[in-house]
Order: sequence, then C-alpha cells, then structure tokens
Amino acid sequence: MSESQMMKAAIFRGPGDIATESVPKSSVQHNDDIVIRVVRACVCGSDLWFYRGLDAFKAGTPVGHEAIGVVEQTGSAVQSVRKGDFVIVPFPYSCGKCPVCKAGFESSCPNGGYIGAVSGCQAEYLRVPEADGTVVKVDEPEGGFSDTMLAALVTLSDVMATGYHAAASAEVKPGDTVVVLGDGAVGLCGVIAAGLRGASRIISMSRHEDRAALARKFGATDIVAERGQDAVDKVLSMTGGYGADAVLECVGSKLSFDTAMGLVMPGAFIGRVGVPHGEELDSDVLFNKNIGLRGGSAPVRTYDRTVLLDKVLDGSIHPELVFTQEFDIDHINDAYDAMDKRRAIKSLIRF
Repeated sequence: MSESQMMKAAIFRGPGDIATESVPKSSVQHNDDIVIRVVRACVCGSDLWFYRGLDAFKAGTPVGHEAIGVVEQTGSAVQSVRKGDFVIVPFPYSCGKCPVCKAGFESSCPNGGYIGAVSGCQAEYLRVPEADGTVVKVDEPEGGFSDTMLAALVTLSDVMATGYHAAASAEVKPGDTVVVLGDGAVGLCGVIAAGLRGASRIISMSRHEDRAALARKFGATDIVAERGQDAVDKVLSMTGGYGADAVLECVGSKLSFDTAMGLVMPGAFIGRVGVPHGEELDSDVLFNKNIGLRGGSAPVRTYDRTVLLDKVLDGSIHPELVFTQEFDIDHINDAYDAMDKRRAIKSLIRF
C-alpha cells in the first residue's frame, strides 16, 4: 500500500508492550459508518488490565476506546454529520433507534457494541459504525477549540460520562452525603458528578496526595485514606453510624465492592461503574440492608447530550484536569507506563 493508505496506530504486542505500528488506514465499510481523523485520544484505567496481563488479550490487536476528531468520510446512509464536522465518539456504539436506546441506555443497545472492538481509538483514523446513533456532534468555534477544551471534550467519550453514570445510578440528590471509591480518573469525575447532582458532602477515598488534592479541587469535602474495614469504620463514624446516602464504586475490585457494601446506608444505592474483576456479589447483604445496586457501562451519548457537553462548553466543570501527562502516538507505550506506574492519573494522546 502507498503511504497515503496507511496510518499510525497503537497495537498490543503483549503485557507491558504497546507499539506504534503502520497499519492500513481506516475506511468506510458499511453505509452507516463514518471515518474520523482523530484529534485527541487517551489511555483508560481499564486499558491497564490487559497492559498488566490481567485480562486475556490477543497480540496484534489495536487498542483504545476514547477519541474525538473531525469527520473525514461518511457512508451513504449517514445523515447526522458530514465531512468536516467535529464529533465526540462515545466508547459504546449504538443504533439510536431501538427501545433500549430510546430509553437512554444505548450502552446496552442489542444492535451495538464497543468501539474498541471495532477499531482502536489510539490511531490517526477511526471507523465508527452506526454513526447516526453514536457520535455527538459539537459545533466548533471560529479558530477551533483550545487545547484545554479539546482535553475536556475527550473526557466526554468515556471517563466524565462514566463518573456521571455512577452518580446517576446511585441516585445522588441534593443534600446527600456521597462516598466515591476510586481516585483514578473515573472516581475523580464521579466527584464532579456528585457535585453537579447537588451532594452537600462528598467523601473521596484516596491514599495519594496528588489525587486527593484534585478530588478537593473537584469538590470533595473529605478525604479518607483508610481501606477495607478501617474505611468502613471511618465513614460510619463520620455519618453517625448510618453510612452514606449514596456510594459510587469506580474501581471494580472485590475490596472496593465489599467496602461499598459495608459503608452504604440501608435503603440507599450503590452506583457501580468499575469494570468487575473478582467481585463476588453477596445478595444476602443487599437483601438484609435493602441496598440498591445499579450501574454498568455508561450511556455516554445520553449524558453528553442532556447534561455534560453544555457544562464543559460553558466552563462549569473542568474534567480535563484528570490529564496529568501528554504524549504523541509515537510514545504510546510511555503513556501506558506512566499510568501503570502512577506517574500520571490519565494520559492524553495528541495527534
């Protein structure tokens, strides 16, 4: 193939090894597809599971599921966007027409799937299926978006919407005391989301000074560094022995989930968005304490269109602060390594 038919993309070669390779350029394959030129992408905390060898993952697979960019090509059936439009690409793609999508849960669309399984987002170009039911068009101002705004917009492909999904699933309401488990980018965005929904007290569980400081900047009123039963005891002591009105579980580990079950108030909800790894659901505890458990993959498109995009564009929230290091595609493994070694909260990829 000629050079114009190739692109740079991040490829998984094995644990601890993400390489930048030249691969065939993404192209329209179905009439509902679009291809975008990626402007910004990023590394997700969930990407670290395969990077660390903790998830089965095939060598040679393109990686990444968060991106924003400019439409380059459209399939013949695409009506909502055209060449030159700026779009956010939610990590779940969806038809936008079925009852599930119309109910606002397009991340569970029976006709959809996950963009990372179709075309890795950490690449110069990206094919997006079911474009009309998936992408979120953003009107670009004259002169384009600032670097700061681009960073904020890419959080709307996953992490900010996922943090919001935790808060929405936990039914956070004005005046609530909320506990956020997880001080990664999702948990930090969960702090933002709890504030947006009116929580009066937000307890961030964090043992890392830099992350705790950012949680406070985002609106956390308290930081609890303890883990396990010590964390449960501490939160119970802070809430008169009753527990939190809502809990955002943004990790996915057994320890985090068990902690959430221990410190949530009877009758309250746990919003669960951490990708499960080794969790064991104790239904007896849920039953005995009347605990509600909701959550899963975030319906990104719904939250972007109804709440989050406007908040980012008008400067009400600043989720871009979760990006503490920036890389180009030629240094993609460094971006992963920085997060793996906790030198970065979240790595931004610039193109």
